[in-house]
Amino acid sequence: MLKEFKAFAMRGNVLDLAVGVVIGGAFGAIVKSLVDDVIMPPVGLLVGNVDFAQLFIVLKEGAAVHGPYLTVEAAKKAGAVTLNLGLFMNAIISFVIVAFSVFMLVKTLNKLQKDTPAEPAAPAPAMRDCPHCLSSIRAQASRCPHCTGEVSPIQP
Repeated sequence: MLKEFKAFAMRGNVLDLAVGVVIGGAFGAIVKSLVDDVIMPPVGLLVGNVDFAQLFIVLKEGAAVHGPYLTVEAAKKAGAVTLNLGLFMNAIISFVIVAFSVFMLVKTLNKLQKDTPAEPAAPAPAMRDCPHCLSSIRAQASRCPHCTGEVSPIQP
């Protein structure tokens, strides 16, 4: 069983998937930093000096400390139940950036694949109808694969 697992794990597809997951995780961290540290601060300044990471609504006050809470962390520490709209908006923007990046990558790969000359397709074999069952068969066939009736082959 260990030998089979090793053979499975060392196949190309599994290794490609592992590399993709690692690179995807690193890319996700870069996009999260881009959204949290580069995109959202200027947007927050434009809409009235709002820190989107700290944009939340208190649904239920904490038992230990009553609000107002200045940060999401302070509210959570007090045991408050919060609706974290800013963090959700950051996640949506991150998703859109990742989805657009993947779309552009796939589009580029598809374009490169189309530019690569394909192997010329083999010509389709000459066909004819079986005189017994009228199924389409190859012209050189001596027996119909559908009804097994004998037919005289047509020579090219």
